[in-house]
Amino acid sequence: MRKKLTPKTIEALPPAKGKRYEVWDELLPGFIVRVSSKGRKTWHLCARINKRRRRIKIGDYPILTLGEAREKARSIMRAAQLGRYVEKAETEDESGASTLGELVPQFIEFYAKPRNKDWKGSERILLKFSSLYSRPIDQIKRAEVVRVIDTILANGTPYRANRALAAIKKLFAWCLDRGTIEVNPTAALKLPTKEVARDRVLNDRELVVCWKAAEAEGFPFDKFTHMLILTGQRRGEVAGMRWSEIDFERAMWTIPAQRTKNGTQHTVPLAPHAVQILQAVPRFLNSDLVFTTSGKTPISGFGRHKARLDAEVGASDWRFHDIRRTVATNMAMMRVPPHVIEAILNHKTGIVSGVAAVYNRHAYLEEKREALEQWAGRIAELISKEASSRDASANSASLTNKGMVVSLPTGTS
Repeated sequence: MRKKLTPKTIEALPPAKGKRYEVWDELLPGFIVRVSSKGRKTWHLCARINKRRRRIKIGDYPILTLGEAREKARSIMRAAQLGRYVEKAETEDESGASTLGELVPQFIEFYAKPRNKDWKGSERILLKFSSLYSRPIDQIKRAEVVRVIDTILANGTPYRANRALAAIKKLFAWCLDRGTIEVNPTAALKLPTKEVARDRVLNDRELVVCWKAAEAEGFPFDKFTHMLILTGQRRGEVAGMRWSEIDFERAMWTIPAQRTKNGTQHTVPLAPHAVQILQAVPRFLNSDLVFTTSGKTPISGFGRHKARLDAEVGASDWRFHDIRRTVATNMAMMRVPPHVIEAILNHKTGIVSGVAAVYNRHAYLEEKREALEQWAGRIAELISKEASSRDASANSASLTNKGMVVSLPTGTS
């Protein structure tokens, strides 16, 4: 990271949570303070000497104050530019400064966590490059990164290879911005696999079977799956639903910004059927979580739940996220306007943008309610039709078993 180094800043720097980290001075280019996991602070200078980039250890804090260390750094830079600097034992090759393994925790802490809610996913995907963790960051070659990506591809996971490359490219770009490296070896490196946007939509039969199969699961997955279908919201948002987010009087669910993918507070009107489902959910004492089996954490085990649904649906090529696309597709068929569908899904696609997006933040509430109630009615209709069809089949089978065959008059359809 870069900061204007002051005595107060230096004093307040916390010990590293993982490996050491560095803070680069905004006033004097190349002047750095390095902080270890034990809180030790050392002064360094990165400078080009005799046409080679070097890291020079200046001394330790507080033995050398900020002013003294900065002045010593200036003297070294001045001598180097005049060709008078003589390299000493304290000079380190810049390549030995920080390894990839040392920089990954810093990248996660200072870059990924503040910007990405799925920073743990980034942390996991960067483990794919653990074979390079011992390598100095500026010695890692483009070919080495490509070899790791090729290994992931060879394991039959092309999309994971894309995610891994995207993660390491961000890390190298972050290092370049901080001045840790001079050249990004992954610059202009293309994704190994062209991704095809998913277009899977559950048909009416699959939707009904999914609903009924979830019903047979019992709490909490029955009501969780039903709310997923009725609201069209993301799996994590529904699974993490809080009682404090629900206004039963107004039949409204407000998802706070910190729980939405795009960081924008989202209001979801609840159809009467959705309200009935939530009112039937058992509550854990002193717990704000709606879907939980412990009262402490939201439900998990979606993979096992999905496998059981697959067996009933008769297909495994769908994901929970495809339910959102199914809801949107059906709403479009019901002639719900695109901007209302986008508002229900909490998408930012440019249909409403600029100043209008700011002033329309709380708009379309009634339109969203009408669309979601219409959708809930459609679900009820599909389930009712399926039940009637099942009853009719059962009656027909019963009559046949009794030897009663009913013939329709000629011409009757």
